[in-house]
Amino acid sequence: MKVLFIGGTGYISTACTELAVARGYDVTLLNRSNRAPIAGAKTIKADISNAAAAAKAIAGQRWDSVVDFVAYTPVDIESRLSLLRGKAGQYIFISSASAYQKPLTDYLITESTPLANPMWDYSRNKIACEDRLMRAYREEAFPMTVIRPSLTYGDHIIPLAINSWLKSYTAIDRMRKGQPLIIPGDGLTLWTITHNSDFAKGLVGLLGHPGSIGHAFHITSDEALTWNQIYQMTAEAAGVAEPKFIHIASDFLAACVPSMTGTLLGDKSQTAVFDNAKIRRFVPDFLATTRYRDGIARTIAWFDGDSARRALDAEAVQLWDKLIGAYDRGLEAAVKEFAPKRSAP
Repeated sequence: MKVLFIGGTGYISTACTELAVARGYDVTLLNRSNRAPIAGAKTIKADISNAAAAAKAIAGQRWDSVVDFVAYTPVDIESRLSLLRGKAGQYIFISSASAYQKPLTDYLITESTPLANPMWDYSRNKIACEDRLMRAYREEAFPMTVIRPSLTYGDHIIPLAINSWLKSYTAIDRMRKGQPLIIPGDGLTLWTITHNSDFAKGLVGLLGHPGSIGHAFHITSDEALTWNQIYQMTAEAAGVAEPKFIHIASDFLAACVPSMTGTLLGDKSQTAVFDNAKIRRFVPDFLATTRYRDGIARTIAWFDGDSARRALDAEAVQLWDKLIGAYDRGLEAAVKEFAPKRSAP
């Protein structure tokens, strides 16, 4: 099977590339990355955002399945439609589980859960992409499949609700120094975190699957944990016996830092429990086997293996300290305001 991954070297896509190669697929990556090539995969170096250059790079070629990890807006989708008509037996669009209705009306998310997220433009753009692809499927039989990952991590990512995404060791450094980490809300919201090796099983199982055309799937773990459990397991894996956590309402955080509105109010402060019956029906051997406790231990071991990996985000640290300071001052003022008043003798 000939497969093209647009992207293919990110923290999700790398695991998919490696598994597809391991299963004997003819894998090509289309990207502009200067990262080391993935063993067994060919590379076409081109900027997918440059339509003319991308068309020239893939001229005369056709793939059984094309997986697009880097389309985010309807404009991107229009470009892909123009580029890939007649060149792909299947086009897989990587959407997002954050596109599901917020707030939920039922705790269990299935693929038929409505798509509506008024709090995050990232999610709304993904929904618009899905809508355009569905129209292409209906009007011209464009062979699309949609996959909606939830929070997915691997060896290089610490997937906490509030962290520096590009320098995610920052949270571990704070814990190890005895400094507090913020948990949004009361920490009791159930959330699903998926290891990239498990996600890859589902995605690779759908490659070239004719029955998946026109369908949408989410691919997640079946393990639902509270944020308190997730943070505690992360601390244990980091060797921190008594971590300092501070619970701050998501509304407060978003009011102080509006850029957190989407990722918190539109995503991580909402319950996220997924029914994976559909992906198992289409890919019978799909099973998420990496427990968070085990996966995060492997991730932290990777960071600990080389000091060069342990970069810190000074701006994120400064922001967290400001948020904690503002919360502490507000709490102190509230305690004074509502403390019982002593009457004069």
